[in-house]
Amino acid sequence: MVKVTIDPWGSFLVKDYEKLIGNYGLEAFTDSLIKKLPNPNKLMRRKIIFAHTDLIKVVNAIKNKKDFYALTGIMPSLEQIHLGTKLVIENIKYFQNQGAKTYVLVADLEAAATRGLSLEEGRKRALSFHIPAYIALGLNPKKTSFYFQSTNENVKNLGYIFSKKITLNEFRAIYGTTEPGRIMSSLLQAGDILFPQLEKRMPGVIPVGPDQSPHILLSRDIVNRTRSSFNFVLPSGLYNKYTPSLDGGLKMSKSKPESCITIPEDIEKACKKIRRGFSGGRNTLEEHKRLGGMPEKDMAFELLKQHFIEDDKKLQKIHNEYKAGKLMSGDIKDIACKELTKFMKDFNKKLEKAKNIVPSLKFI
Repeated sequence: MVKVTIDPWGSFLVKDYEKLIGNYGLEAFTDSLIKKLPNPNKLMRRKIIFAHTDLIKVVNAIKNKKDFYALTGIMPSLEQIHLGTKLVIENIKYFQNQGAKTYVLVADLEAAATRGLSLEEGRKRALSFHIPAYIALGLNPKKTSFYFQSTNENVKNLGYIFSKKITLNEFRAIYGTTEPGRIMSSLLQAGDILFPQLEKRMPGVIPVGPDQSPHILLSRDIVNRTRSSFNFVLPSGLYNKYTPSLDGGLKMSKSKPESCITIPEDIEKACKKIRRGFSGGRNTLEEHKRLGGMPEKDMAFELLKQHFIEDDKKLQKIHNEYKAGKLMSGDIKDIACKELTKFMKDFNKKLEKAKNIVPSLKFI
């Protein structure tokens, strides 16, 4: 097995997801595990979730109707969110529907330490957009506990305690760096991940992209080193593949706005990006009809698969007709634009409603 160094703050890309299995505690997300999950969501069914860490603890809690939690965070450094965030929220929503105690933290201290964003600006952006956006994407605000790192004394205290449980060499082995701001941010993340267990010892799942797996690993190491003080349950991780860039790259990035779709975004501009995107069509119409399209290489089809079509039969029909040459790449892009339009209009409507809910939320 080749050791892979993952940087949660960098531009880490994955050329082969299988090569990550075995690194940072990642285990393959197998068919046998999917069968144990009640009503798995489309990300699970379609293997957009490719790995996990010790998810069986959470699966057993669901099966036996025991307490467990799901947690995710908000990085308020920008005033839009990425399509990849939608994948995380979809998984949080899944576990919330299975009975998880749900936590959403605003990483305002991390944003200050690693992005230079003031606490005041971070709070403003979280309240005016990010929290309403998470609600608009499907989280139930009545079943979700929100908090800011900067005002959660328990999280900050855990971060300080955990600082005594790891050395610089160990931190460097996990993260590849020992920058003070990143050390503090990682310790706070461990505090966030384990904070729900201060109320009750229970399993927890953290859905993330693979770039965030070092935080899960650090938290699990800390659990093993603080058993005499806390006796936490080892947290579990769930890892989704990245949404590819529309130009065929491995990951959408806000640094390449022409190949990235954000939420929200002007629908006309987003559709233009899709129409310019990398396709799985053949070089000529004749060749396409003879050989069929290549949906596995088509970025518009990938958007349908990851984000915009819930019904597996509907997606399979589009896949088969494209593969058979009955649908052209332009047809796939038309379908993607139509589905994106429906999604964005629905999101914008729900976002405005969610903004009215935020003032009544109770933060912990």
